[in-house]
Amino acid sequence: MDRALPLPPDRLKAALDGLAEGLAELKSALGPGGWTDDPREIAPWLKEWRDRWHGHTPLMLTPRSTEEVARAVTICAARRIPIVPQGGATGLVGGQVPFGEVLLSLRKMRAIRAVSPLDDALTVEAGVTLKEAQDAALAAGRRFPLSLAAEGTATIGGVISTNAGGVQVLRYGMMRDLVLGIEAVLPDGRVFNGLKTLRKDNTGYDLKQLLIGAEGTLGVVTAATLKLFPLVRSRATAIVGLSSAADAVELLARAKAETGGGVEAFELMRRIGVEMAVRNIPGVREPLETVTPWIVLMELASGEDGAAEAALQRLLESAFDQGLIVDAAVATNEAQRAAFWKLREEQSAAQKPEGPGWKHDVSVPVSRIAEFIDAAEAAVLAFEPGARISAFGHVGDGNLHYDVMRPLDADPSAFMARQPQGSKVVHDLVAAFDGSVSAEHGLGRLKTDEARRYKSDVEQDAMRAVRAALDPHRIMNPAVLF
Repeated sequence: MDRALPLPPDRLKAALDGLAEGLAELKSALGPGGWTDDPREIAPWLKEWRDRWHGHTPLMLTPRSTEEVARAVTICAARRIPIVPQGGATGLVGGQVPFGEVLLSLRKMRAIRAVSPLDDALTVEAGVTLKEAQDAALAAGRRFPLSLAAEGTATIGGVISTNAGGVQVLRYGMMRDLVLGIEAVLPDGRVFNGLKTLRKDNTGYDLKQLLIGAEGTLGVVTAATLKLFPLVRSRATAIVGLSSAADAVELLARAKAETGGGVEAFELMRRIGVEMAVRNIPGVREPLETVTPWIVLMELASGEDGAAEAALQRLLESAFDQGLIVDAAVATNEAQRAAFWKLREEQSAAQKPEGPGWKHDVSVPVSRIAEFIDAAEAAVLAFEPGARISAFGHVGDGNLHYDVMRPLDADPSAFMARQPQGSKVVHDLVAAFDGSVSAEHGLGRLKTDEARRYKSDVEQDAMRAVRAALDPHRIMNPAVLF
């Protein structure tokens, strides 16, 4: 069906009849346990975590194998039935929410297919959660380093399709850097089997890289081979209080130089975000005796026993002596480390009781983070006086979650009605800093239209050409991307 234009009554009836026949064919092809049209079973998978979107679907498919996914996509391709692939439904830009499309959930595809410690490789199906992949690697004496707050729910297929980042991008890169091979069902139903453990394969276009970050628009990821790393032998974690974001950037540079690349995480939090977490999240406490405008959670790791702890001590002593940091606390056990990380990981959840906000997942060059924060605050407050700005994120890779909370005396509905203009203020400034309006969450439904303002015609035309070549009828997640 043409989703963009209203259909004449006769064509509309024919299209709806065709859809009904297609849904019946899908049910037959996947059999008992492979689908549901019960609204009660489907309901939990139709809403986004922030409650911004509540979708609807005539049918949720829950295939248990790549063959069943291929069977379903083949039927949808033949009948031009649109599909929204879904992993753990933890995305924050709405790309996993269907609005009339068939919902194809990969959550039943949960096999650990292979572990090869000598290849430093792990092959898992798309429905395996990130935490389960981490545990499988650990059981083999290896490490899969991608880590994010939703890792107990987010699935491998989802984090691949959105090219998730998380807290250790500084050292290990985005998901794009951690995938060796992919198996996927393409939009015509054919299976691409690219589950390789190779580090080098220089034989033309890299199809797996097209699928990573494509948000389900070029195919359905069904399995992946992931890159593993040796276990670390020492780890040191500290919370540091600073007077400015500029001091945080300087501390990051010193930490990288001191450790020779051993900085695993470097997370920046503004004072207001810390206060919200202490106020709204049970078990979160002020981490330092001294109240400072900015806080950094820093973690170092090494393959040598005691090396991370020694490096952290040297770094903190030097930074104190030179007035770069105001206060610090070092985790001396796992419970303290977990408490430090809870403060960081609950930054988004801590905002919920405070009311609605304008959320921005942006990146700018690391060298310009402090400059951007100052310029953005001035621009936002000129547009929305009294707004509360919670800036936090992975400063080590230039990614800030720049969230604008409503003024305490503002009407929530009126405040949210100004979001499009307010977000344009932020995103125009990001573009002026040669940054990106989506650092790690993707575009989804939230930013697809907006991104056209910042992508060049050349980029948009190339992306459309790739999509048209693989999915000429645009059945794969049709509301997402260009």
